[in-house]
Amino acid sequence: MKLFVGLGNPGPKYAANRHNIGFMALDRIAADHGFSPWKGKFQGAIAEGRLGRNKILLLKPETFMNLSGQSVGEAMRFYKLDSTDITVFHDELDLAPGKCRVKSGGGHAGHNGLRSIHQHIGPHYDRVRLGIGHPGHKNAVSGYVLRDFPKADANWLDDLLRGLSDGAPHLADGDSGKFMNAVALRVNPPRASNKPAPRAADPAPEPAPDAAPQDGRSKLQKLMDKFK
Repeated sequence: MKLFVGLGNPGPKYAANRHNIGFMALDRIAADHGFSPWKGKFQGAIAEGRLGRNKILLLKPETFMNLSGQSVGEAMRFYKLDSTDITVFHDELDLAPGKCRVKSGGGHAGHNGLRSIHQHIGPHYDRVRLGIGHPGHKNAVSGYVLRDFPKADANWLDDLLRGLSDGAPHLADGDSGKFMNAVALRVNPPRASNKPAPRAADPAPEPAPDAAPQDGRSKLQKLMDKFK
């Protein structure tokens, strides 16, 4: 079994916040891949299902962001998982909106949800970093992440979430390359070529008819030949 964790804050007040993109990712995966209904457990909401050959538990901690590690640690211990069996989907200020990166281990970079997870299970888990952009000043970060995505972001956000769902079976298999390709096909689909279709080759010219043989007789010879 593998555990996919989405980070966010519980309740309708926060549902459309930038900080809740991790919850949004798991909701899309659950809906697209036929997971069980969400139910309360491990201080969060869980859904069970399969991605390819892998049994997957989806977990949305409902402890609020800065205590997310409590929920994650409880689920990990219950199922006797290792931290390397866990993948966390979270918002990332240092990536442009719509960008996605996969990372194994490392620091928490000041993210309150990751900081809490570090405290409860250590740093050795995988992350799917979901770009939301940066407001430009560190003092504006709190208000920025706790505001809803604007309508202007709806298209790229939907493409990103669908791409995450498309690639989820590859992520469950541990193939981050194929996962990222699936995301890219949604976020940056290949464009149709604008090159004109090649012209059909012009038909070969018909051979010129054989020229009539030249008559080398003089006018006098031609006149005499008429009377022969």
